[in-house]
Amino acid sequence: MNVDYQKYILPFSIWLVFAIVAVAMWLTKGSLFYLFNFTYIGTSVALGLFLFARKYKQARRVAQLLVGLYMLIFLGFIRNENMQIEGFWYYLFAGVFEAAVIHYAVAKIFGPLIFGRGWCGYACWTAMVLDFLPYKTSAKPRKRIGWLRYITFTVSLLVGAALFLYEVGNIERIMFWAFVIGNILYYLVGIVLAMALKDNRAFCKYICPITVFLKPMSYLALIRIKCDKEKCISCGKCRKACPMYVDVTDNSRKRLNGTECILCLECVKNCPKGAL
Repeated sequence: MNVDYQKYILPFSIWLVFAIVAVAMWLTKGSLFYLFNFTYIGTSVALGLFLFARKYKQARRVAQLLVGLYMLIFLGFIRNENMQIEGFWYYLFAGVFEAAVIHYAVAKIFGPLIFGRGWCGYACWTAMVLDFLPYKTSAKPRKRIGWLRYITFTVSLLVGAALFLYEVGNIERIMFWAFVIGNILYYLVGIVLAMALKDNRAFCKYICPITVFLKPMSYLALIRIKCDKEKCISCGKCRKACPMYVDVTDNSRKRLNGTECILCLECVKNCPKGAL
């Protein structure tokens, strides 16, 4: 029996990157938590990619649920870690290089140089819920309201700065409730937007402040969807299947909505010629 091992290179590579980060953080910080944390996340994402290679239809959902629920419930509610952007700003200003700051550095600032916006497709706990809605692809033209993300980004920055500058007491409790309230708001806004625009990913496209970090770094991403022009028949099925409406048939860095690609692989799944 012939086995195509090439299709398993990506899941193994992702797992290896996270394993290296896990060991490096363990040795640097002296805490087994980081060894477990990054190994678990890397293994979960790699499992999703492995299942996709095995043609399991819900492969990405497996990774989303494994990572999203871990981040939301275990890290957020059990360990009281505020992984929202407000928590990142506060701990960054405070000079505390711990969970939230490390998370953003790996997943949302430097990591995208390797895997682009893979975070959005496989690990975001907001998108994890929104992707259960029925609007897998947008039924309406893309709105020109992406500037809203810069407002939410600025607000989060100001909130984090204010908490630091005013030296408020009981900060850990405040961070916990900021995490709870922030997630409730994200889910409410995300669901309302999805229903109004008939688009599960409307929140990601227009509101999410984290994309301010992700988009410029994703432009240089090492892992990208590429098109074999010799196989492509320009049927347009890839763009119709893409929740972010990325033109993956254009291999240039300047392709339409190129920095929006979440590596969901819906285009690969729907290509009739295996050109992607």
